[in-house]
Amino acid sequence: MGRLLTLLLTRGPLRAGAALRGQRGHLFAWVPVCLGAGIGGYFALPLEPGPLVLLGCGLLGAALLALGPWLPEDWAPPCIGAALLLAGLALAGGRAHLVAAPQLAFRYYGAIEGRVVAIDRSGSDAPRLTLDRVALQRVAPERTPERIRVALHGDGALQARALVPELGQRVMLTGHLAPPGGPVEPGGFDFRRHAWFERIGAVGYSRTPVLLSAEAGGGQWLPRARLALSLHVQQRLPGEVGAFAAALMTGDRSGMGQMTVEALRRTNLAHLLAISGLHMGLLTGFVFGAVRLLLLLPPRSRHRWPGKKIAALAALAAAAGYLALSGGNVATQRAFIMVAVMLGAVLADLRALSLRAVALAALLVLGLRPEALLGPGFQMSFAATTALVSVFGTAWGARALPGWARPGLALLVSSSVASLATAPFSMAHFNLVSHYGLLANLLAVPAMGLVAVPMAVLAALLLPLGLDGPALQGMALGLRWILGVAQEIAGWEGAVGQVVAPGPAVLPLVTLGGLVLLLWQGSGRWAGAAPLFLGIGLWVQAERPALLISESGALVGVMTAKGRALSQPAGEGFVAGLWLENDGQAGDQARAAALWPGPEGRVRRAVVGTDEVLHVSGSRAAAGVSGCDGAAILVSNAPMPPDKGCEIFDPERLARTGAVAFWPTPEGLRMKTVRSATPRLWDGAAADQAADQ
Repeated sequence: MGRLLTLLLTRGPLRAGAALRGQRGHLFAWVPVCLGAGIGGYFALPLEPGPLVLLGCGLLGAALLALGPWLPEDWAPPCIGAALLLAGLALAGGRAHLVAAPQLAFRYYGAIEGRVVAIDRSGSDAPRLTLDRVALQRVAPERTPERIRVALHGDGALQARALVPELGQRVMLTGHLAPPGGPVEPGGFDFRRHAWFERIGAVGYSRTPVLLSAEAGGGQWLPRARLALSLHVQQRLPGEVGAFAAALMTGDRSGMGQMTVEALRRTNLAHLLAISGLHMGLLTGFVFGAVRLLLLLPPRSRHRWPGKKIAALAALAAAAGYLALSGGNVATQRAFIMVAVMLGAVLADLRALSLRAVALAALLVLGLRPEALLGPGFQMSFAATTALVSVFGTAWGARALPGWARPGLALLVSSSVASLATAPFSMAHFNLVSHYGLLANLLAVPAMGLVAVPMAVLAALLLPLGLDGPALQGMALGLRWILGVAQEIAGWEGAVGQVVAPGPAVLPLVTLGGLVLLLWQGSGRWAGAAPLFLGIGLWVQAERPALLISESGALVGVMTAKGRALSQPAGEGFVAGLWLENDGQAGDQARAAALWPGPEGRVRRAVVGTDEVLHVSGSRAAAGVSGCDGAAILVSNAPMPPDKGCEIFDPERLARTGAVAFWPTPEGLRMKTVRSATPRLWDGAAADQAADQ
């Protein structure tokens, strides 16, 4: 045993050093990987590191980074990798502290006043306003959230849309607000964390008319111009086609109906709706090619001017204008950075499409917004780009084909590679797999690239002259085709399959395996198959909780042989939908409620393993329950007196724990809660609320 340990300690570093020497010239692609691992490590921590810890990690990382170049060749890469890990952890923690803003610590009902900074639609298709410069009745300014988001229901929604045609206006309304909700189950998507980085301190709804308090001031002229362009496009092209065109040109998706969005999502065409790398790539490619062609026509510019660099500058200017006009959200910023890096490579006479350019773009995005690492947009876009650059950077065989066949094969290969690379992330985040997504993309993407985007550019150029009508009509032809493809294929039987949510280790393992396969040079890349298949195996064997309890105590979900059974057919619809999605279970809440054993009522029973679960809804029903009434677990959305005979989850306890899940074990049910005893930075308002209670 001692001899084996000695061999590992002596020969292991030598072999690792030799392997790294074989990667000379290709290690820069691993820089954002190491930085991202540190960022992911921060978000995976069970407790919040203090400012001194973050400062220490940052200083130690900087010291190791400075020391790296002075070390022997075999030791420098591991040292720099460790430095980047520490830097990523410090960067993410510093960003979390930098964006700190007040969060509402209680449920609020009353007057709301603020300036409109965004208009979109909620998941229920209701208009939704994001407000800043917020004023709340009887709430001190230092405790008032910096931003809030309010969905407009009923007649108030219609009036709001008429009264708030421009961003920047100050409005008044009466509504309900609450702190941003945490995960609906342990390990689920944490909206509270997402809202923290967006500086949104409260969310809610209003059913009252929205009143105009003050007209828009001198600021926000660019967002108002964006909204004006969106309204202009929708007036010229009414219906879903106009809303799609407005979303493509300005990023304003408030006019898109949920049925259309769902059809695009079910056919894996939702990426055409969000302004991302595809749109930036098509736009800059069209502008670059058009300018280059124009400069090749006159003999003087063809022979004396640097046409390629001039075209790159024109394309970069177009991309910057598109970024500003489209609202500059995170996905668009990421796409612009990637395009800017590649066009910068053209200006510097370097290869535009290289893994170095992709790595540099990833570094810039993570440096500006480290929290973007957790989002599906970052993961899917860089997975697709890395895979495409890796594949097209090799002799993949298209060069052996006749010229007329290359475009078709390039489209097939690019769509297949991008779909395969993004599939794990899409399935993990959205719990859906589009069985005909590749076919839909093969039919729809050419219409976007050959018709919609060129006509959109032409319409933008002709708009100041009032001659954009024909170009918009040409753009509508391409968009009608795309919507037709989406609606047709989405209606096919078996178009969509449900996928069980993976465990916390699955995506990191799949990502590591994919990166080794794509970035490592030589035969050693096949070692990436081990973590890849391990992650897939863990995903296949993922075990869903036997019992789920919502944060409010109003909904309970029990796993049965036929699927998740819900205790209520209505109410807590958002929570119910996410539970069923994570289970990979088709059907709505009412269908899942029909699986619950026993009759409907305010008091419902079920058996989980060997334990009985009792769910009580409402104060009257809670008052009629004596003790635990024979149950091992009692759940109520009304306060319950303490009872030592069973586990009680009422609003008081759930305010401290958040949502709760139970898994069966040989020893009994194993419990896991959303909120630990040491909350993270974004759990501060929730922790304060629990302490107050």
